[in-house]
Amino acid sequence: MSNIDIRHAHSLPPEQARQAVQDVADKLADRFGMIYGWSGDTLNFSRSGVDGHIAVAPSELHVTAKLGFLLSAMKGPIEAEIRRVLDERFT
Repeated sequence: MSNIDIRHAHSLPPEQARQAVQDVADKLADRFGMIYGWSGDTLNFSRSGVDGHIAVAPSELHVTAKLGFLLSAMKGPIEAEIRRVLDERFT
């Protein structure tokens, strides 16, 4: 198993940050069958081979994910795509 642990600073108001995370989750659900749900300010997500969360804090997002055996081989590209989306949505 591989782990992804990314902290990303942002300057969005809390509701805009939460909405941006929601938009990303909606796309992941559509594209990859990701199941997700909110627990306070943390979005928990899962699907076969991945389990994680995105915690929304006032000035930072914290993305963590555990990748199963098959997705572990793709850790680099997955992490790069997460960082790209965070840079695009939370600058």
